[in-house]
Amino acid sequence: MTNHQTGTHEEWLAARLELLEEEKALTRRSDELARRRQELPWVRIDKPYRFETDEGTASLADLFRGRSQLLIYHFMFGPEFTAGCQTCSSIADGFDGSVTHLANHDVTLCAVSLAPLAKLQAYKQRMGWSFPWASSFGSDFNYDFSVSFTEQQQQLGAVEYNYRQGDVSSRTHDIAANEAVAEAMAKFAAGTGTDVATYARQTPGMSAFALEDGVIYHTYSTYARGLDGLWSMQQWLDRAPRGRNEAGPWWRRHDEYDKE
Repeated sequence: MTNHQTGTHEEWLAARLELLEEEKALTRRSDELARRRQELPWVRIDKPYRFETDEGTASLADLFRGRSQLLIYHFMFGPEFTAGCQTCSSIADGFDGSVTHLANHDVTLCAVSLAPLAKLQAYKQRMGWSFPWASSFGSDFNYDFSVSFTEQQQQLGAVEYNYRQGDVSSRTHDIAANEAVAEAMAKFAAGTGTDVATYARQTPGMSAFALEDGVIYHTYSTYARGLDGLWSMQQWLDRAPRGRNEAGPWWRRHDEYDKE
């Protein structure tokens, strides 16, 4: 039985056409935001970041793989983790289908995590993924792009995430204020083989880079809900009859749904 409003096809169509105008307005607004992203000033990167990849040690320029544009997903997988973050994992499930298309449009899509390469390779094999994934272990890369924090930073609250300064890496305020958030954080942390504090020292994000005349530029980064559009299953749910229908985090790694 449904407690949702019902109606005739004519009533549905009238409401749908009204909604369509709002959807079109949102699409135009989204196009405008995309244009403004492209108009952000480019920031030259001269720091010699080093990564470990399946092909060996690589520079940031090497991650472009011969293309002029690079999109990096900052995947939450710290050195202490025994498995990748399950939220990042659900987002990354959509990467393989995009990598080939992007590569043929002069764009390389790559994930980067702070964990050592061997851990990333083992988890990648478990998940059945093939997209490029580099380790920034021993590099400042994650710290410079505000997706990893030291224990000292966490204790002092001297961190910046999503362009806000404060005690965001430990998320203590959110956890203290919301029992559901605390429960979810504890569950997510346990799922990576860590405690909440260790888990919270890694955060998700994505960054974009351009390579022009041998010079690398940082062009864009986004974090937190800014990643929502990359989470393909949520975009589908937004169009499902009951939407996201969430009382809390319900998703798991794709090989874990039948284990509970």
